[in-house]
Amino acid sequence: MNAIRQWFRERLPISPDQVFEVLDEPVPNHLKRWWFCLGGTPAYLFVVQIVTGILLAFYYQPAQTTAYESVRFITNEAAYGWYFRGVHKWAATLMIAAVVLHQMRVYFTGAYRKPREINWMIGVCLLLCTLGIGFTGYSLVYEQLSYWGATVAANICDTIPVVGGLAKRMLLAGETYNSETVSRFFILHAAVLPATMICLLAIHIGLIRMQGITEFHFEDEPPQKQAHYPFFPDHFYTELIMGLVLMILLSVLATALPATMGPRADPLVTPDVIKPEWFFYATFRWLKLFSGTFAVLSMGFVVFIMFAWPFIDAWIRRHTRFAEASVWIGIVGASLIIGLTVWEAAVQH
Repeated sequence: MNAIRQWFRERLPISPDQVFEVLDEPVPNHLKRWWFCLGGTPAYLFVVQIVTGILLAFYYQPAQTTAYESVRFITNEAAYGWYFRGVHKWAATLMIAAVVLHQMRVYFTGAYRKPREINWMIGVCLLLCTLGIGFTGYSLVYEQLSYWGATVAANICDTIPVVGGLAKRMLLAGETYNSETVSRFFILHAAVLPATMICLLAIHIGLIRMQGITEFHFEDEPPQKQAHYPFFPDHFYTELIMGLVLMILLSVLATALPATMGPRADPLVTPDVIKPEWFFYATFRWLKLFSGTFAVLSMGFVVFIMFAWPFIDAWIRRHTRFAEASVWIGIVGASLIIGLTVWEAAVQH
């Protein structure tokens, strides 16, 4: 054993103490409150997505003629295919919800302020990538709703001034939905967007490690001798428990509410109701309320405001007496999104 240990030490000159020093970052006491630990939840679900996605990719055939049948085979015939597809679907749903909640938590606690502006913008990019992965994954089944949802999304892209036509062609691999479109969505879903997210996550975590976590103190907190507690094993065990709870929840959802399949896509038959997944309900309702170009440009403006918000907030705090205007603006924005989502979910077609 000593010889084996010496062999590894010569080739990997890293001592256990150095590894422990990197991992054992002091964690602020406020992270004992679970709603401040939402950042680890989407990261765990992203790993679940990668593992289950690889298993599904063994059987999935990304072509217009084979996509639907391969998903049907996974769902009905492959060993435990229904389970892994269900876990993949529900992990995607919970991941999007967790990213949105994490972004809201950072916003309403002001954790995006100096010197963390760059990390906020990276977080916005992660949110957009998560939504993109959700959209492309939904489009891979080649059902009626996913086919027409992709067609509608491409037509929406076409209304963007200057770059709209290029965006539509990049999305569909042509002017219309064709034999190359499904494979284009698959490459985006399984390679481009996950690789982008991994790079963004590495930068995101690296910046958190360098800048530290924003610390909060609450009036109802009793005085504590230490303002921090060790990452390992204390916080690591907390994250491990949350991961186990999430895995149980995913298994229950995949079993009780399994992923189903709708009718196969038919380019000649437009469905009576075209609805996206729930995380695009607000966007879909907004598009119905206003003309195409205005709706798209206004949504682009909202995304721009999200990117630039740390600097806008700093200007408001510096030049006005409304130091906490961001809280009220956030409440209005969140209420609008929730209202549009509920409206689109409840509306009769």
